[in-house]
Amino acid sequence: MKKQFTPLYILVFFLFTASTFAQSLEQKFDDVLQEKYKSDTPGATVIITKKGETIYHKAFGLANMELSVPMKTNNVFEIGSITKQFTAVSILMLLEQGKLTIEDEITKYIPDYPTHGKKITIHHLLNHTSGIKSYTSMNLSEIAAKDMTPTELIDYFKNEPMDFDPGEEWRYNNSGYIILGFIIEKVSGQTYEDFVEQNIFKPLQMQDSFYGSKSEIIKNRASGYQTHGNYINADYLSMTLPYAAGSLMSTVKDLNTWQKALNTNKLLKATTLQKAFQNTTLNNGKPTYYGYGWSVNKIGDSPSIEHGGGIFGYTSYQIYIPKEDLHVAILTNCNCNSPTDVAIQIASIAINKPYNAQKATEISAGELEKLVGVYEFEDGAKRIITLKDAQLYSQRDGGQKFEIFHKGDNVFFFKDSFSEIEFKTNDTKVTASFKNRIKKTTGKKTNKPIPSEKETIKVSNDILEQYVGVYEIRPGFDLTIQLEDGKLISQATGQGSFQIHPETETKFFVKEFAAALEFIKENGKVTKAILHQGGRQTPAKRKD
Repeated sequence: MKKQFTPLYILVFFLFTASTFAQSLEQKFDDVLQEKYKSDTPGATVIITKKGETIYHKAFGLANMELSVPMKTNNVFEIGSITKQFTAVSILMLLEQGKLTIEDEITKYIPDYPTHGKKITIHHLLNHTSGIKSYTSMNLSEIAAKDMTPTELIDYFKNEPMDFDPGEEWRYNNSGYIILGFIIEKVSGQTYEDFVEQNIFKPLQMQDSFYGSKSEIIKNRASGYQTHGNYINADYLSMTLPYAAGSLMSTVKDLNTWQKALNTNKLLKATTLQKAFQNTTLNNGKPTYYGYGWSVNKIGDSPSIEHGGGIFGYTSYQIYIPKEDLHVAILTNCNCNSPTDVAIQIASIAINKPYNAQKATEISAGELEKLVGVYEFEDGAKRIITLKDAQLYSQRDGGQKFEIFHKGDNVFFFKDSFSEIEFKTNDTKVTASFKNRIKKTTGKKTNKPIPSEKETIKVSNDILEQYVGVYEIRPGFDLTIQLEDGKLISQATGQGSFQIHPETETKFFVKEFAAALEFIKENGKVTKAILHQGGRQTPAKRKD
């Protein structure tokens, strides 16, 4: 006898299936976030929306450690460089009003700005190709607590030598957005704070978004923290200094309101807004992977626009995927636990394109053997490919070895990552293309011998204890060294922790990536460390 399915039965079955799927998706998000943001540490708030509907909105950890106050979904955070989105849109609003053009030179608004005979435009400021020295790479600690006007702030960096000619390179640059804030003020006749408040926050009813202040009482403000061996209150930073590059505060709910407003063209025409989402190019035609206030990338094969933020005591990340109409925003109240990787992972799960879904396929040992060697890439990186027990490994020069797995057609993938390497072989040469999401760089196999692995030596605890402390790489960005079970552990602000291994009594290396740390003594006391990474030697003064 054939079973009859009534419409009611079908409806119940459908609702049960949809509910089960939603619960499963929620559990996946929970698993990722609960692992990252513990209940007794500084926390995070998260919102995920798909096709305009909120599918996830939760809080984790503590909003205030001293009082053990749990995080709430409506807590307010400093959003750091996500501010740049608001600055870029403000510029484009003035463009639509006919008050400026993207090709205007900055000397139109700051006649005495020393451009060294170079043509620096608003376009160069928006996409970080101006060549102007970023003031956050200077000695920011000397002014961190000082209130400054936009003009005073521009005077602080304007006479620094340029890093490169406009349009020749891409280098993330906070100074450019300071100048953009000044241009907004000059063109509109309003302060930057008032312009954003009157033209964006109020019309969109973003009631929990503000220009940052350390003195005002801001309801539901999450306290900011950093690490100094353990958790401490974040260092003071006058909110006049990040200005149009990073001084705004908001909630994940308001950031979602912001994204919806952009999607529905409440502030800008679609054609104008698209300028912000374009992948701009350098003078030589190479892509910057950055538009105006947003970076351009991919989650799987889906194009995305993204941006993060990091400021004293807070980190943030936001992703929008137009194809799936998916928005993810994460705000945290410590510069010790960046949400970048988590946001990318969550977005990939939400659109059902998780990076750990790939399966390895078989390939002969003979084919693997052909790929072994030292490869030099166009971006200056060196990557070593080795083979052991039928397993292929990739290792950036001086870094950690990672297993890579055959996907097919000589394409290999990294576990828990979107990164891939594609090899091409012929009778005379082997080339490789390393792809990390949208970014791709090519290299070729050399005849150089595979370098021997660094060996570690035994160093006594008495010596290791001398290196424990906090070292300032630049203002707001420290390297904390701790001793745990006879091992030195290093952690940079907003990043994960790594063991550093001794190759001499004063020089240590990281296995996970190409970096080394050398400790320097003066009069028998460790006074600084030198970070060796990417061909650069960066001194880091000991703070304690």
